[in-house]
Amino acid sequence: MLFVCVHNAGRSQMAAAFLTHLGEGRVEVRSAGSAPAGSINPAVVEAMAEAGVDIATETPKVLTAEAVRASDVVITMGCGDACPVFPGKTYLDWKLADPAGRGVEAVRPIRDEIEARVRDLLAQILPP
Repeated sequence: MLFVCVHNAGRSQMAAAFLTHLGEGRVEVRSAGSAPAGSINPAVVEAMAEAGVDIATETPKVLTAEAVRASDVVITMGCGDACPVFPGKTYLDWKLADPAGRGVEAVRPIRDEIEARVRDLLAQILPP
């Protein structure tokens, strides 16, 4: 599973961290950005810590064709046409607010929506 947003500093990092945490090693998870930032959004790190998920040591990664090829499912979050498309992959686009430039108060509802979507995704792809 590959999560992609523009900067790989907020939405895709939160989604990847939740899937890694909640999937308990049952899903291979990647995240990347079409134009990666220099670091993770500090408000995102704080909001995730509040949810019990530590992403303080994560770094934004550049989106590569290899990462897409290595993934069965690609979930985009506002990266537009920057994501390469390969046959045989499942592509989903999650419309989510961008946490860039926002404080932790504004990031919390985005975090919570991402967690809910990841939980729904897990329920669809993993047997109980």
